[in-house]
Amino acid sequence: MRYEDLPESGNIEDRRDQGGYVGGGFPGGGGFPIGRGGGLGIGTIVVLGLIGWALGIDPRLLIGGAEMISRQNTQFHGSAQPGKKGAPSDETGRFVSRILGSTDTVWKDIFASNGRTYRPPSVVLYYRATSASCGGVAQSAMGPFYCPADKKIYLDTSFFREIETRFHGCNGEACRFSQAYVIAHEVGHHVQDELGTLSRAHSAQQAAGGRAEANHIQVEVELQADCFAGVWANKSNERWHLLQPGDVEAALRTAAAIGDDTLQRQAQGRVVPDSFTHGSAAQRQRWLDAGIKQGSVAACNTFAAQQL
Repeated sequence: MRYEDLPESGNIEDRRDQGGYVGGGFPGGGGFPIGRGGGLGIGTIVVLGLIGWALGIDPRLLIGGAEMISRQNTQFHGSAQPGKKGAPSDETGRFVSRILGSTDTVWKDIFASNGRTYRPPSVVLYYRATSASCGGVAQSAMGPFYCPADKKIYLDTSFFREIETRFHGCNGEACRFSQAYVIAHEVGHHVQDELGTLSRAHSAQQAAGGRAEANHIQVEVELQADCFAGVWANKSNERWHLLQPGDVEAALRTAAAIGDDTLQRQAQGRVVPDSFTHGSAAQRQRWLDAGIKQGSVAACNTFAAQQL
């Protein structure tokens, strides 16, 4: 992946030197609304699944209980001071800055072509835990997420290593594009927020007839964010010649590695489709690939698709 020529963004708040811990709630829970992806992060779901398997308890009971507890008021212990703002100087920070800068450019152009104004999000880089407007706290176990309340993406960059070492979604230099895909996916949620999609989906969830129907709406939201990440890749490749051989394949492997069926199979040995909140491995790959190949927002209407 060629990212050295991408424009940098200064919309970054670096709190990595303010590591803290959480008390007063369940480890890994933050109670995030739609747009972050179902309340609990990838890491938390995997851990709870493994615990349930070891103890002979249905993991769904643990996950459901954790979601309930996570909605309680959690308390962040550590520095709540604003982080250093602007493009970081370290390699990882500059990588995030460049990916964010390129998403800013791409989505500003797309919005402008439709007579709209795009207001970019900011990224909060943190280590272990930090305060957040959604649920009160962000933790590394939650994975990256977008918070509509403050228009910020929360990212513990240690998740980048987990893509390779824990989820085995990529290896070596090919992981760079997989990491960029993760960031672009969360920016995709911000795009949905700007378009009003998140609020409409949230209303639809509240009116849903049951948990399975609400989860299906969440899957549509997440798959559209995957497709939007693909649109960013398409436009960035046209402008900056971003992609190198093997990059797309690595991102597709990563999408499959964090599919709901993959994670459930690893955690509990079986798959419960009605509990999906992000989409299956095949679905995540299909919508990411659609965005990459077509480079069109119109290609990302998961809500009208006959087949996800």
